[in-house]
Amino acid sequence: MVLLVLAAWRNDQLISSDKVVTTGEVLSAGRLRSAVVYVTPDGVTHNPKVGILYPTNLTAGERIKVEYSRGEPDLVRVAGRDARVAIIPALSVIVVTWLIALPIWWLLVRAGRRDPQEPVSVATPGTTDPPVPN
Repeated sequence: MVLLVLAAWRNDQLISSDKVVTTGEVLSAGRLRSAVVYVTPDGVTHNPKVGILYPTNLTAGERIKVEYSRGEPDLVRVAGRDARVAIIPALSVIVVTWLIALPIWWLLVRAGRRDPQEPVSVATPGTTDPPVPN
């Protein structure tokens, strides 16, 4: 998850270093990936294969401001959004992972503390325990 946030920050740095702002149209919108089309000043239409960065709360057909890197026009994000948007999802994945892993770890540690030499008595139906000598 740390690498995810670092990659988002790196992409933001690449866009911010040679940023161009234009208007794009959202072709499809999803929680994890949204497709957008926009035209660069040289008249070339772009529809990045990997979609747009930080695509939450977009709807198909919506016209939005996008920011892209002049040197790499397929590296595009929703204008005004940056890597901070990736922090909450990354933290939530970390928290959920630990919420699942800690109980499993606790059970494994607890099971490992049992003495393997301790005899296990299994009672069968209809039998009684033998008398204990004094």
